Amino acid sequence: MHSDSPATAVHDTVAPEPGDIIVRKTRVGAFSTTDLDQQLRDRGIINLILAGISTSGVVLSTVRDAADRDYQVLVLADASADPEPGVHEFLTEKIFPRQAHVITIAELKDLLSGPDGA
Repeated sequence: MHSDSPATAVHDTVAPEPGDIIVRKTRVGAFSTTDLDQQLRDRGIINLILAGISTSGVVLSTVRDAADRDYQVLVLADASADPEPGVHEFLTEKIFPRQAHVITIAELKDLLSGPDGA
């Protein structure tokens, strides 16, 4: 797939805004062939929230690499999926908790709203 192809275009509802980090990923994990680690470190970012359509591919690879790089990782279990539902459940219930906090979208909303619910 070419980066200029309509099939790889970013949907307008999630398009990058000025100041957003933009990384063109060419391998499974988000770090191995990109400057994402340096981009995040330059901004002092240590917390990552992960979701995706390939729990056993992209999400798994990125969780493992991010944890190895000492990021604090949250995986949104209900915002991730895998072609094999059993694999998704196994990873989010048994493997990811060893290196990340596995939460739901609702739990993330509570975390981001703070103790006063605002």
